[in-house]
Amino acid sequence: MRIQPGELELFSTEELIDELMKRSTFQGVIVHARDEAKSRHWTGERVFRVRINQNLATEEASRLLDVVSQHIGGVDRGW
Repeated sequence: MRIQPGELELFSTEELIDELMKRSTFQGVIVHARDEAKSRHWTGERVFRVRINQNLATEEASRLLDVVSQHIGGVDRGW
C-alpha cells in the first residue's frame, strides 16, 4: 500500500501504523493508545501499546524509550 498525503483520512490508525512499521526507512518505536482515541483528552485510565519494527533492535528501542521518558519527565531539557 502506498499512501498519498490527501488519502490519510481514508485509512484507520492501525493501517497507518502497519504501513509505517513496514518501511525500511523507519527506525523507531510507536506508542499509541490501544483503543483509538476520539479526542485529545480523556478521563480514567488509558492503555497504550508500544510497537518496535525490525529495523531497531530491542536494546536500541529500550534506550530510545529511556531517553524519551527522561525528556518527558523533565530530566533532560537539552533537546
